[in-house]
Amino acid sequence: MYVVLVYDISMDEKGQRILSRVYKICKKYLIHIQNSVFEGELSPSQYVKLRQELKKYIREEKDSVIIFKSRHEKWLDKEFWGKTDNKTSNFL
Repeated sequence: MYVVLVYDISMDEKGQRILSRVYKICKKYLIHIQNSVFEGELSPSQYVKLRQELKKYIREEKDSVIIFKSRHEKWLDKEFWGKTDNKTSNFL
């Protein structure tokens, strides 16, 4: 499945540490697109692992994660406005 993941972490006394951990977890599975936005292809087992790892840090009363799912990237119509950055341009 192709997913777009967006998160919002409350910046209180523990927020910066949680933000760093959430970022690192997402980076293991997905491509970083913009500040709190990741996207990429996940197998069902990768999706379960990602969800389990994030649940350890997301505080339900303060933070949020939204995952948009699609069968494949081709079914997702993306439109960029303003500056675009090809985060994968450093790969050969």
